[in-house]
Amino acid sequence: MKKVLHLISGGDVGGAKTHVLTLVKELQKNLTVKIVCFMEGPFAQEARDMGIDIMVLPQQRRYDLKVIDTLVKLIKDEGFTLIHSHGARANFITRFIKNKLPIPCVTTIHSDFMLDFKGNLYKHIIYTNLNVFALKKFDYFIAVSESFKEMLIGRGFPADKIFTVYNGMDFDEDISYKSREKFLEERGLISLKDKKLIGILARLHPVKGHEIFIKAAADILAANKDIHFLITGESTEMPALDDLIKQLGIEDNVHFIGFGDAPYDILNAIDINVLTSYSESFPYALLEGARLEKPTISSAVGGIPMLIEDGENGYLFKAGDSNELSRKLSLMIEDEARSKAMGKALYKKADKNYSLKNLALNHINIYDIMLENKKERNTDENNR
Repeated sequence: MKKVLHLISGGDVGGAKTHVLTLVKELQKNLTVKIVCFMEGPFAQEARDMGIDIMVLPQQRRYDLKVIDTLVKLIKDEGFTLIHSHGARANFITRFIKNKLPIPCVTTIHSDFMLDFKGNLYKHIIYTNLNVFALKKFDYFIAVSESFKEMLIGRGFPADKIFTVYNGMDFDEDISYKSREKFLEERGLISLKDKKLIGILARLHPVKGHEIFIKAAADILAANKDIHFLITGESTEMPALDDLIKQLGIEDNVHFIGFGDAPYDILNAIDINVLTSYSESFPYALLEGARLEKPTISSAVGGIPMLIEDGENGYLFKAGDSNELSRKLSLMIEDEARSKAMGKALYKKADKNYSLKNLALNHINIYDIMLENKKERNTDENNR
């Protein structure tokens, strides 16, 4: 019988959090699955609210390895048959579990792990190398886009051990969100309720390319001062972005709105959904926007071109090219009817191809392959 233990830090936000929680909730319908995370917080509480079996094993610090013996005992006592890891911290811990137990392990590559700690030299040098050290111990890898699979192969990981599974979501599940007016009022922006609002839902990190969004905003505002741009997060998180906004003289039209755990509140409030990342997998911000039929423009990175067909159900631009972004933003602003048609077309494609049910079934198939391969290896060893 398959019993899967998912390991994740527990401090995750955005796409990784959505991916793991929705996946595990769906997997629970077909097999025994449990999450262990290493810090208390919104991730763990949301898992509990969703009825997910979750256990928190607090670490004093990232290198606290006392949790390993506890996890080994848990795996033995509860009869888990494989480990599914997510993220650098969980990967590091899984490597040491593998030294104690011959249990198949798979990790999902949610992002370009060489860029995860970009912007912090200490973390980049230490944590990136520790993650690479851990990844070399894994039996299998799940890439959330074909480009990520190619990335792994290019870095020396065996092609026959890598699966590609695109993210998915439940398009039939009821969702609720605040009205545009209520959301803007809570953020002190009620004066913008009748304005055209363009937003970016992404953590403030250099890989997300927010400066491209800001430069494109300046181009748009040179011709139309009645448009406003919303950025999730606080300006203090990346002061260089705030400096750029002031340097361009657009601080009256660009607003940091903080971030919560309700992306649909933000998506419902904006008119156009933008993503400017230099590297991506297959981001939930675009699937969530598609759920609300939002006109969308994104950099053509990772698996995004699998979802967005340029000029058909949205627009794509070359990563780092603010001029192309501003040009395509202008097209979307000027032709509202076509923009809305693109949003509807994006919803139809996402609903048809990237469902949560397919996501879970693909994972179950991978788990079956992992366990069958282990069985065959054990048989071969016994016959020697």
